[in-house]
Amino acid sequence: MTNLPWHTKIVLALLAFLPVYFGVSALGTKFGIWGWETGLLALTMGGGVILLGIVALVSLVSLILAIRAAPRRNGVLAAAIIGLLLPGAVFVMFMTVGGKAGENPIHDMATDTANPPAFSNATMAAREEEGANPLSDYQTPLGQLELYKDSVSPELAIKSHAQIITDRADRPAPLPLGGAGKAEGVAAVAAAMGAMGLSDIRTDVNTGTVEGVAESFWFGFKDDVVARVGPSQIDFRSVSRVGRSDLGANTARIIDLRSRTETLLGSASRGTPPAP
Repeated sequence: MTNLPWHTKIVLALLAFLPVYFGVSALGTKFGIWGWETGLLALTMGGGVILLGIVALVSLVSLILAIRAAPRRNGVLAAAIIGLLLPGAVFVMFMTVGGKAGENPIHDMATDTANPPAFSNATMAAREEEGANPLSDYQTPLGQLELYKDSVSPELAIKSHAQIITDRADRPAPLPLGGAGKAEGVAAVAAAMGAMGLSDIRTDVNTGTVEGVAESFWFGFKDDVVARVGPSQIDFRSVSRVGRSDLGANTARIIDLRSRTETLLGSASRGTPPAP
């Protein structure tokens, strides 16, 4: 390290600082040091892009100096090349995230768009305490909703949640109960939520309701999940507390939860109780 050129030392220092910066941005949000707008938008997407640009620029200068140096040193060249490739890879990842946001303009997904499963008063109180987004009416066009009216395209502004969900190719469907009863359905959903790592799982056999909270590892984003076990089928709903797009996370979660619940109900029908 002491024999490396000064420009290579700067590149290596910046490369070492990158994961620290992005890790602090994310974990600071998770532990409540700052809000998600600061952690995700200002630090990660704003300051992070600037930092990546600085790393790429310094690495380009280092690469030019390394090529002109005599004799050329492979380690110096490699550090500069990595310093160029890594920001490029992160920029591609950011673009991918942007594409997912465009494909998933809402953050509320349910298998029943006419009558989506409702959350309990306890969940609504938790959402209000954290300043979460209000739950949107599924039949109101996005352009008439406060959260979306200034951020969606004219094409999306005339579509409601129900229409957007119905148009999805991967739209999750309700799960038929088959021969299972309400209590079996509730137990299966609760066990599936537990296996997925959801927290604060609450059940109400009388109403056929199961609720839980999913939390992302890095930023600590919370999504509220509810299942409604009816006479013949189970409907699911997953709603993010903050942000406009969920990047497809709620759809993927419902598909996973539905699949796990179906498997557990199948096990119960064969005489094997759902795992706790």
